[in-house]
Amino acid sequence: MSATPDDDAFIAIDRAVEAVLFAASEPLTTGDIAFYLGEGLDIRSVLRRLAARYAGRGFELVERGGRWHFQTAGDLAHVLRREREEPRRLSRAGVETLAIIAYHEPVSRAEIEAIRGVQTAKGTLDVLMEAGWIRPAGRRESPGRPLTYATTAAFLSHFGLKSRRDLPGIDDLKAAGLLDPLDLALESRELESPDDSD
Repeated sequence: MSATPDDDAFIAIDRAVEAVLFAASEPLTTGDIAFYLGEGLDIRSVLRRLAARYAGRGFELVERGGRWHFQTAGDLAHVLRREREEPRRLSRAGVETLAIIAYHEPVSRAEIEAIRGVQTAKGTLDVLMEAGWIRPAGRRESPGRPLTYATTAAFLSHFGLKSRRDLPGIDDLKAAGLLDPLDLALESRELESPDDSD
């Protein structure tokens, strides 16, 4: 069966979108892709078609935070582990700060400190910004106009999240054993204690 002119047009558009994505140094939005290829194309349907075509292959087309890029298939990450430089481990303060920002963004440093119960070193925020996982998100309209922080598309991509809605909930964290057993025991005792108002 020979290709029709419409098939040739689809192939040409698909190839052009592939080329733009392969050449990009960072994940692209549909608007970014349209900038290269021109307006009037249904970029979303092309991306869906390409994602279906690459599904199950050694690399796949994925969307993270509204941005598209090619990545190694998750089940093959172990093959490339030797080639990849191991990232610097975050301190406990860094992990806690990142989690607070992810779940409460936009959030100021004072709000982070209030949730953690301790002061946050400026270096902690610097490390997270250097990693590309957080960014300044403007100033709060309150006395002192404190700077607020939010997560980035790189944060979503690094942790394999499509959007912040994919962050695990409290029940997921409990099931995975990621919550401090002491905190869970205290929470359980508070729920079991009689109400003082009786």
